[in-house]
Amino acid sequence: MSHRDNLQPLDEQGNDGSTPSWDGFEAPLRYDWHDIVFFLELVRHGQLVGAAKRLKVNHTTVSRRMRELERALKTKLFSRTKSGFVLTEAGLKILEHAEAMEYQANSIAQAVGIEGEEAGGAVRIATMEGIGSFYLGPRIKRFHDLHPAVLIELVTSSGLINLSRREADIFISFPRPAERRLSVRKIGEFQVGLFASSAYLRRRGVPERKAELEGHDFVDYIDDMIQIQAVRWLTDVVVPRNVVFRSTSLIAQYTSASMGLGVAMLPTFVAAHNPDLKRVLPKLSATRDIWLSVHEDLLHTSKINAVIRFITDQVRRDQDFLLGQ
Repeated sequence: MSHRDNLQPLDEQGNDGSTPSWDGFEAPLRYDWHDIVFFLELVRHGQLVGAAKRLKVNHTTVSRRMRELERALKTKLFSRTKSGFVLTEAGLKILEHAEAMEYQANSIAQAVGIEGEEAGGAVRIATMEGIGSFYLGPRIKRFHDLHPAVLIELVTSSGLINLSRREADIFISFPRPAERRLSVRKIGEFQVGLFASSAYLRRRGVPERKAELEGHDFVDYIDDMIQIQAVRWLTDVVVPRNVVFRSTSLIAQYTSASMGLGVAMLPTFVAAHNPDLKRVLPKLSATRDIWLSVHEDLLHTSKINAVIRFITDQVRRDQDFLLGQ
């Protein structure tokens, strides 16, 4: 083998890809710090196209930078699934350090008088369908006016979200999450009550006592598909004898009740979107807590704190509305 055969190709910086050592000790592993930015965006978007759009590069560039980072760190950071890129256990460990690096980088900007929000970026909020569509959605415009550089991504789910696996940055839920290393706070409450359309009540009559509900039609969840027990609110006030429609979707329940199908147990903030829905036996109600959760590693991030402050303040201001008062 000739000396030429032992030569390694050089990259654009003139490095041959090997790790230099001194006195028998291997030098610290080297990687391109800029690849951490690509890593964080791919974590937050879960898709090459979304990350590329945010970074204003081609999606093939994001893919290449992640391959280079994995090669430099000698570990697999992502698993590719049908729904997108999911962090491996090694990726989860590195994420904590990557976010700390981002925080320190933002701190430098803040030290010279640049607000962290100016850097912007996406913040993914996960919550249930009803509160996401009927409460948070209509209020995103106000947040955007205050923080135009922060992109809100709203994910609705019928089940619990795992913040430790970065399925979202912030979780708004009815039950209190029990994951480790979460900052969890109760930010408010909302009320759920019985509602029916004017047309239905004209046709079937307005019940004046709980016993009269036995003769009415109801809309409810599909019992064996309920993933979050907190939405079993109908049985908090009545066990319906005649259910004419079941759905995993609160929006479907709302629209079917609006069309006169039957009586539905709805959050008051949902029913408020249709003035034709009338409250039935207002004393029959249930109350649910609103919990805001965020992973401890994200508490130092300015854009995350901007969203937390906004949601917390908004729910506090809307407590009477959320409690149907």
